Amino acid sequence: MSNLYLIRYGEIGLKGANRNIFEDKLMSNIKKAVEWEDEDLNIYKTPGRIFLETSADKKIVKERLLKIAGLVSFSPVKKLPLDYAQIKKEGLAAAEKFIADKDRITFRISARRSNKEFEYNSMELQYDLGEYVLENIGEDKIEVDLHEPDLDINVEIRKKHAYVYSETFEGMGGLPVGTTGNVGLMLSGGIDSPVAGYMGLKRGVRLIPVYFHSFPFTSDRAKEKVIDLAEVLGQYQNDIDLHVVNFTEILKEINEKCPEKLITIIMRRLMIKITEKIIEKQNGKAIITGESIGQVASQTLEAIKVTNHGPDLPILRPLLGLNKVQIIKLAKEIGTYDISIQPYEDCCTVFVPDSPETRPTLQQIKEGEADLHVEDLIEEAVANVEVINIQPYS
Repeated sequence: MSNLYLIRYGEIGLKGANRNIFEDKLMSNIKKAVEWEDEDLNIYKTPGRIFLETSADKKIVKERLLKIAGLVSFSPVKKLPLDYAQIKKEGLAAAEKFIADKDRITFRISARRSNKEFEYNSMELQYDLGEYVLENIGEDKIEVDLHEPDLDINVEIRKKHAYVYSETFEGMGGLPVGTTGNVGLMLSGGIDSPVAGYMGLKRGVRLIPVYFHSFPFTSDRAKEKVIDLAEVLGQYQNDIDLHVVNFTEILKEINEKCPEKLITIIMRRLMIKITEKIIEKQNGKAIITGESIGQVASQTLEAIKVTNHGPDLPILRPLLGLNKVQIIKLAKEIGTYDISIQPYEDCCTVFVPDSPETRPTLQQIKEGEADLHVEDLIEEAVANVEVINIQPYS
């Protein structure tokens, strides 16, 4: 048996002549997320609304829709003919189902009538349907509350059909993944970078995560942790290609030839340059990092300035104004926190100097990098990158 879902979007509706592009991308992303469970689903749009009809398990559909960027909210709905008697019965059924295991509830009717030919206007629908529910359930079990009801029964009267629903789930909002282009994500095993990637997803980017692996300085368990993090992010864009860079020889070179206090910043500069080379091959438009101002020594404004010097692509830092408590809260919400705190360190953690430079100058960095064969190191790392395709719903 198929179930019907009414899907709402927000800022997509403000896109003017390009609105159809955003709507179609949102529909495509929804279809890809759900068709793993139901190849015969039906998705279509009417003015201002998208509808999904599918026989997939309701719990799975809810989980998938909650991870679709661009989707503001959705509701399981009953689609009815424009028959007032049936509309009343469905409204009553919704109230009876909700009150089944409760002693007493409050409710309201919220009605919208875009079809002006229907016999009742919105106010009349709200009053008459509310009275019908009260009469059939009894005022000892149910009462009207127009401000904060336990149950809100919604009725939409549209051109050809009526829709009745009483549940609404809030989605991610933002823009559909893929509408603003490909963006590289410097993904480590920490708490911050997956959250930064999630923030980018909400603005319509498609992530190309890049991870720097340094075996034996870091274990393969650290790599597995990052794969798990990429899989979580992949649920928000349906599939994801994790790019794993062998960074061991580069780290050895940096440790041997660079001043200790500059190691972290020089390492990040090389990581950014390698990431840029990788994503340029896939028409990438920017790089996302998990940096937040002042959180660690390599994230002072002076350090950010010198790490910015070199790449042609813009570096986006979605967490710039957040503190650690706020970032952790987001990590827990999106499902990456428990993975990130697993005790397997990445190279950024392992090679932190005891006294890092917090106010580096570009001249210092250039002198510190002078003995490195930077271009050769970058080209070799890019040529040997490992790509892991992750299909989170397969």
